[in-house]
Amino acid sequence: MELKDPGAELLTSLEQMIFKDMPQANLANRNSIFSEYEQLRQGTGLQLDEFASAMGVTRAHVLEWEERRTQPSTTELKLMRLIQAKKPLLQ
Repeated sequence: MELKDPGAELLTSLEQMIFKDMPQANLANRNSIFSEYEQLRQGTGLQLDEFASAMGVTRAHVLEWEERRTQPSTTELKLMRLIQAKKPLLQ
């Protein structure tokens, strides 16, 4: 029996609810993880520290993504999409 990460399942479910009306082609056609990260990061309109806090990671972790030293995980990208879509909830 395979155990699934409940956090990842929750993020997937929330993402599906928020993006249900968007064509799947838009979600599937990503140039790269970094270009998607850059679009999502800019789309939030949050300062670096605010973005790190919303993501639940350190400022240094976000800088790793900014400088393309490490890639955000699939789960982190899903959370970024949710933050961008629901930005007013953070303010």
